[in-house]
Amino acid sequence: MKMKTNLNLNLLAVLAAGLTAFASCSKSDPSVIEPPVTPGDSNESLADSFFEKVAYKGAFGTIDWTSGWVNYEPNKTAYSAATEEISGEITADRTLDASKTYLLKGFVYIKSGVTLTIPAGTVIRGDKNTKATLVVTMGGKINAEGTAAKPIVFTSNQPAGTRAPGDWGGIIILGKAPNNIPGGTGLIEGGLTAPYGNHGGTAADDNSGVLKYVRVEFPGIAYTTNNEINGVTFGSVGSKTTIEYVQVAYSGDDSFEWFGGTVNAKHLVSTANIDDIFDFDNGYSGKLQFLVGIRDPKLADQAGQSNGIESDNSEKVFDSSPRTRPVISNMTLVGPGNTDVDPKHEYANLWRRGSKMILANSIFINMRYGIDIRDKETGDALTDKTSLIKNNIYQSFTAGRDVMADGTVPSFATVDLLKTYLTTNNNTFLDDAAAKNLLVNPYSLTAPNFILKSGSVAATGASF
Repeated sequence: MKMKTNLNLNLLAVLAAGLTAFASCSKSDPSVIEPPVTPGDSNESLADSFFEKVAYKGAFGTIDWTSGWVNYEPNKTAYSAATEEISGEITADRTLDASKTYLLKGFVYIKSGVTLTIPAGTVIRGDKNTKATLVVTMGGKINAEGTAAKPIVFTSNQPAGTRAPGDWGGIIILGKAPNNIPGGTGLIEGGLTAPYGNHGGTAADDNSGVLKYVRVEFPGIAYTTNNEINGVTFGSVGSKTTIEYVQVAYSGDDSFEWFGGTVNAKHLVSTANIDDIFDFDNGYSGKLQFLVGIRDPKLADQAGQSNGIESDNSEKVFDSSPRTRPVISNMTLVGPGNTDVDPKHEYANLWRRGSKMILANSIFINMRYGIDIRDKETGDALTDKTSLIKNNIYQSFTAGRDVMADGTVPSFATVDLLKTYLTTNNNTFLDDAAAKNLLVNPYSLTAPNFILKSGSVAATGASF
């Protein structure tokens, strides 16, 4: 699409101005930097106290926070046979027993006003035939707080060696925080019916409980066509909910998906899922830090495309309010590579349908395609500085798909204008050889190591 000359000149002026980033080291800890605040642009969001102000880019510095609780080979793990069943509605507070192994059958609903407490070390196996799914309904709570030594495990009920993505449903958490669904209340995807699947409201600080040191293995089923259950689904979940140290492994759909809401999260892990790793929709506006995902080249969504980040504001009304606007720092996504790759694997980042974003201090390597800014409303937010993409590292293999500016009505008239925006804001694009010098061993599916190599260019340069 051609644009008038004066508009191009104005856009170039905005791009040339850039965004100033400052970093000063803490006297007590050289890996920590003080947060700058630049009034009038989106740096203010990254200066929030939620974010740990580290010097490095990506999800890891020199300490592996996945050690001891993440399982990269869950198909080999022998879990005890289930001795007790969980099914139907949970209508009174209940605490499980970590000495038992539970079988989750069908849709299990934690009702409003009720808390399900799951002690550290508990194992819950999902039944395949009934598409077992745990649903925290609006007003209900889950208190699942494991430890690094004793994580809580949700896994397949199939025998070791035969487990596969989509063996059971997953975890769905529904809250009363805002979204941009017409009327303010939506019905979550995945085959749920009203009122059990309703979510949304005006309580931005709603509290649906705790997920901490939790593994979710082999979830993610298509209940019906285009109506899937993800590994963990958040529907209008509020900011007082705690989500930390959660792994989704071998999900048959997205690993993590947010539909509206304000919930924040740290230390999320995705391993070898089928569809998108992190998916944002319907006005989600939480803060996220220390996220990692690795793809299996042979596992991808045959009904669509598989992206690292896929973010939409609204499928039909791109400027719906509140706008989708995740604030992300310190993400590491490792793509499927360039050998024997399912062609359904696509972008490291796909931002579209009016989504805003703050994306900083992150690493995206081994990808087929790079970053796509799609649609006018999405790109306009970058040039008016209500969105920000800065200090990220990208590496992808497909010429002409490292940076894309497209959509029915693109905001950036040419891809070169988008590249100028990205490079002005300290985003760098590496080749494969340079990317291999960033992290210790990020390409292994069974024993990855995402910490920084000695001398890595990602060891410095983060800013908040």
